[in-house]
Amino acid sequence: MTEAVVAGATHPDIDGVEVVQVSALGATADDVMAADGYLLGTPENFGYMSGALKHFFDTVYYDCLDHTRGRPYGLFVRAGNDGTGAVRAVEPLVTGLGWKAVAPPVVATGELTDAHLEACRELGMTLAAGLELGIY
Repeated sequence: MTEAVVAGATHPDIDGVEVVQVSALGATADDVMAADGYLLGTPENFGYMSGALKHFFDTVYYDCLDHTRGRPYGLFVRAGNDGTGAVRAVEPLVTGLGWKAVAPPVVATGELTDAHLEACRELGMTLAAGLELGIY
């Protein structure tokens, strides 16, 4: 799913948008503040976001709180259940940061399909194209 999101964000028709991929465990507040938008991915673990994504928010939240408001984000979830728990866990954090969703979360349940991957490509493309066009 990550590869599909990155493929969408780096589509050849999109110019002037640099995509930097940083793992949730490696991301810092400086990384977040340097970015104009965010594509967040997580597996659903026990009906919740991954521990790595939780660590990301624990690490960057307060440092970024007043510095990243209004920035766009997209969320994609590889669900073990129905994905709602992971989405519900992420939404209050991005809301608190003041980030704006560019599209509904992409939630892949069951077998990973071409439709899931296409939705991920579209999510990446939507965020990147919006940045390119100055919509966000």
